[in-house]
Amino acid sequence: MLRDNQQFNESIKPNSAFLDELRQKMPEFFTATKYDEQGNLAESSTFDNEKFQQALKEHNIDELSSGYRLDFIGKNYAKKQAGERPTTVIVPDNDHNQKEENKNSKNLFFTGDNLEVLRHLQQNYANSVDFIYIDPPYNTGSDGFVYPDNFEYSDDQLKDMFAINDDELKRLKSIQGKATHSAWLTFMYPRLYLAKKVLKDTGVIFVSIDDNEQANLKLLMDEVFGEASFIDQLMVEMSNTGGMKLNAAKDGAIAKNGEFVLIYTKRNYNFDSVKRQPLYDFVEGFDTHYSLFLDDDSKVKPLIEIINQNDSILLDYSTITGGTSKKISLKSFADIFDKSDAAKKFVLDNLEKITRERTEIPNIPDAIIRDLVQGEWKVYKSVKRQAPYNLGIKNGIVVQYAALSENYNKTDSFNTVYGRSVIRGDYWKEFWRDMGNVSKEDGVEFKNGKKPIRLIKQLIKWSGVKNGIVMDFFAGSGTTASAVLNDNAENSSNNQFILVQLPENLDERLNAANSSSKKDIKAQINFLDSHKRPHFIDELTKQRIFNASIIINNKFKNLSKNFDFGFKHYRVVAPTQETLEKIDYDDQLQLDLFDDMIDAFSSEKLGVAGNADGFDTILHTYLAKDNYKFDVPLQMKDFAGIQLPYVNNQRIYLIANNWRAENTRALVNAIGKNELVVQTIVVYGYTLEMESLRELEIALNQLENKVNLQVRY
Repeated sequence: MLRDNQQFNESIKPNSAFLDELRQKMPEFFTATKYDEQGNLAESSTFDNEKFQQALKEHNIDELSSGYRLDFIGKNYAKKQAGERPTTVIVPDNDHNQKEENKNSKNLFFTGDNLEVLRHLQQNYANSVDFIYIDPPYNTGSDGFVYPDNFEYSDDQLKDMFAINDDELKRLKSIQGKATHSAWLTFMYPRLYLAKKVLKDTGVIFVSIDDNEQANLKLLMDEVFGEASFIDQLMVEMSNTGGMKLNAAKDGAIAKNGEFVLIYTKRNYNFDSVKRQPLYDFVEGFDTHYSLFLDDDSKVKPLIEIINQNDSILLDYSTITGGTSKKISLKSFADIFDKSDAAKKFVLDNLEKITRERTEIPNIPDAIIRDLVQGEWKVYKSVKRQAPYNLGIKNGIVVQYAALSENYNKTDSFNTVYGRSVIRGDYWKEFWRDMGNVSKEDGVEFKNGKKPIRLIKQLIKWSGVKNGIVMDFFAGSGTTASAVLNDNAENSSNNQFILVQLPENLDERLNAANSSSKKDIKAQINFLDSHKRPHFIDELTKQRIFNASIIINNKFKNLSKNFDFGFKHYRVVAPTQETLEKIDYDDQLQLDLFDDMIDAFSSEKLGVAGNADGFDTILHTYLAKDNYKFDVPLQMKDFAGIQLPYVNNQRIYLIANNWRAENTRALVNAIGKNELVVQTIVVYGYTLEMESLRELEIALNQLENKVNLQVRY
């Protein structure tokens, strides 16, 4: 388990992850791996560049002779991290997960280092996630970001891994504990690289950032996802020019009102296979281009003629303007529109009849054109279009009468209304309105970069994800989970969330905080105290999800009884130093020299809550490694008094102490008599003595159907 991964990681080079990706996508350009007669590796598979270059020539593919490359101190180290396996274990929070509201939930929340969590999910969630939103540290100098890695390798190992000299090693280690651009890029690179691997080909990733690292992030995303996978960059108006910003602006300073959201897809050529949902912003006033009215008698009349027959509108005009005119112009109507209830009612009642001329029309059959009469309109229904066309003819030219209803929608603005709207582009305005209450959304005091629910909810809506997986591995206070739950309730979606949050210690943060941050951190601690929770950010996240569920359940009375309000919780934890020292022993030694190597991975021995025994931890860690979701069908089968998990009707995990010959006989007999269909048996090597392991191997080799035996350390 861990020792195997540690040994694997020592062999990883900066290009290992990239070569693995190439090998998966273009296996025809790799030589075969060769073994000697004893089964030992004789020659590793290598990339055949000559064959690849020849293929490019044969298919007339031009090579780019010049280009741009992003370089930074720590890049090779970041690439190595992207190819490494996890050195932690997954500890289920049994106390939480066995509660009624959580036991069948598809939502997941991981407490731990997001890099380690992403490594664990590379198998069981590969190509599975539809939507990723992250709000990483902005590296502003005041957001607390420093590069967290301690460089677990010795100086000599680092020099050998990256072929660097003493001066280059010094530069590499200079990013440790720093907040430089290179440190930030080294931190982000492996996380984005692994995030790409869990995305579906049609998946989309959204990354919030401000101008401190926006330029670097764009180059980094181009490198990891590819320039062709860039969709857009949103400018989100997160503040207005008020307060201190207003005073500075009066002195000529340019107020900083926006932040950015970069959008990339995993595979550009698959992006359009998922229908995206446009968003609409409210527009005030009346559009005077809509100057015609389609009467019930098939006549096309000037709109103002109909307006001037409406006494309520004329009365409102007189009241609003003080004028006495009994007739008004279309411009005058537009001037009073936002203040006149009568004008608004008239428009809403006649959205299909208020029109404008449009000369861009589809191919119309000649028989329809011959029936058109000047000054009249006729409905034409096309088999290619659901909505009918209103057609007419003017001076011998066919025209379409486009209804005002096309521009009226339920808006996605701060105050949702049904009204005149425009499709939102890459400028997302007025989110500063949400920021006034964002620190208390879902009853959680959290101001440290917290994003409004509406922002993430609308990104989900635009993405078109209705029955997928939404991930956020910088979860913070849990806004993304709240957005998913709210979207599920409002739009009848059925999305699941996966959140990851580091268990940051708020007491330690309070002691290190400056005076301006202490108030906010104290409010978070007081909030956690009020719910009898420990002083960690992930505890705040969990309470936020719980609060959001209560609010949504009270707000929406007709939700399905199967609505998923809960979540499964797991902690990703590094073993104790004592356990790490034990797993470094040679596996040929007699294992009874060790303490119980199952119990060493219980939540109690690992120093976390949840009441998980070591068996639970090892099993869940193996399930993730072996491409199983945590809700995979699982039965406990008895073999002469020892119960083992039988997973997905194909795999058995031998995680047990005191395994003896009688247990092996019971297991092999069950397989031999076809009582169980078993393709693979995975053995937790620290619990079987070598004699018991050899007995099992010999017995399995005698079976008619081959059973793969894997021993893990």
